[in-house]
Amino acid sequence: MNITENIVSTAKGDVKTFTITNSSGASVCLSAIGAGITAINVPDANGSLANVVLGYKNVEDYFYDGPCAGKVPGRYANRIALGKFTIDGNQYQLRINNWPNALHGGPEGFANKIWDARVLGECVEFTLNSPDGDECYPGNLTAKAIYHWSDDNKLTLQLSAVTDKKTVVNLTNHTYFNLAGENSGSALDHILQLNCSHYLPTDDTLIPSGEIAPVAGTPMDFTSPKPLGQDIKVDFPALNYGKGYDNCWVVDNYCKGQLKTVAVLCLPQAGRLVEIATTQPAAQVYTGNWLSGSPLNHEGRAYNDYDGVAIECQGMPDAPNHPNFPSQLLAPGQTYEHTIQFTFKTIK
Repeated sequence: MNITENIVSTAKGDVKTFTITNSSGASVCLSAIGAGITAINVPDANGSLANVVLGYKNVEDYFYDGPCAGKVPGRYANRIALGKFTIDGNQYQLRINNWPNALHGGPEGFANKIWDARVLGECVEFTLNSPDGDECYPGNLTAKAIYHWSDDNKLTLQLSAVTDKKTVVNLTNHTYFNLAGENSGSALDHILQLNCSHYLPTDDTLIPSGEIAPVAGTPMDFTSPKPLGQDIKVDFPALNYGKGYDNCWVVDNYCKGQLKTVAVLCLPQAGRLVEIATTQPAAQVYTGNWLSGSPLNHEGRAYNDYDGVAIECQGMPDAPNHPNFPSQLLAPGQTYEHTIQFTFKTIK
């Protein structure tokens, strides 16, 4: 395994970037901005390499981008209703950045920070110290994101956090995939299968109602493989609210700490497939419904809506306000630990 390291100067400070290349020449590119993935170059069935994740031409464009491309949002990924939650009778009010809710940890959340970064053996480790009161969250929290790239094209992300005061934590990765190549246009022809027979209905601001609803008989059903675009224009509340899929699915037979395959995304005409496994209880699928106006990509154009799909393995949105959802509370002496794996394969 070969790891190269560079430093890019930005207005917010020096940013470390890394490229991990395996024995076959397939590679992963990482950035200390948001502990993010900026490129994944993997082969098709003919051995031709292409970058299959959306990213930007300029490193500095990863700061404050609307799509949150490739990065680790936090302290709480996804939404918290009205930015409010309570711990031990103390109510906390977060900054509102997705009216009327808090999204991805707030406007100065983890995705917009420069993480400390280093090579750790055959891995790259990112560390962020988030002080008590950061974006109005309680507790001094230390988060880590460790990436490992294998010779069989498996990218493993280990997420962890510790705190000195009770707080809430929800970490994920927000990479957008386009298995034809990141500059190939719409991803709605990609075929998705989810090992999820239930999803979370929401209100029109994408806050869960608390119901865990079956997908059967609805356009939310991906228990059998189907194209992302097949039902995306169906008149259905979840699709109307977000202009496409931007919803959370519940992992079947979830067991804390157990790695389970939650999604398989493939594009037969491109000869590529990615299998996604996680220890997280849920996955948000977002079809890039608002990608238009994004920073310029590696080839110098802005992405259009639906040019990529994000499959964000995570805790459930607004879980601090729903006792029936798996808890995202972290207390001193505990460690938040989750794994996400992306395994890339060729198909004919």
